[in-house]
Amino acid sequence: MSSHSALIVIDVQQSFLHRPFWDERALPAFRAPLLKLIAGCRAQGVPVVHILHEDGDGPFSAASGLVRIMDWLPDNADATFTKHVHNALTDSGLHEWLEQHAITRLIIAGIRTEQCCETTARVASDLGYAVDFVSEATLTFAMTHPHSGRTYTAQELREHTELVLAGRFAALHSVASCLAALPAQN
Repeated sequence: MSSHSALIVIDVQQSFLHRPFWDERALPAFRAPLLKLIAGCRAQGVPVVHILHEDGDGPFSAASGLVRIMDWLPDNADATFTKHVHNALTDSGLHEWLEQHAITRLIIAGIRTEQCCETTARVASDLGYAVDFVSEATLTFAMTHPHSGRTYTAQELREHTELVLAGRFAALHSVASCLAALPAQN
């Protein structure tokens, strides 16, 4: 991996606790790997960037007071950006910040695997960044297909995201493999 990396923690925010699909039971299996990834990146001098999503009414609106990181997430980010679209790069100021800091590789983690995390990975790749996608440090929820009625589990959605990203838009990593391949920052 490049020594000019940054960990992008996407949408790990209070807003999700107020969505009907939120599943508290899924949180521990996500929280532990994400905290390990953050701690490992910090130990190796990799900047940690928080991304928050704000839009419309409800829990993702600025007026809700919920567009803030989850209480258990370390709040010592090197930078925090707010986005209004699904990817973290085109309207938040993140892309400019990355360029100013000579960041060329993004490590992607956060909520939702197949939505904002995947979309950010695709856009980042198109913009020329090397992308490491750490699936075990992403979280998503079951979804029901609008026509067939079939419900896809969070694991099936995660596997589909890995399938479509691997080798085309991102390198897939576990927390351990990501940290092991990451040299100290220059």
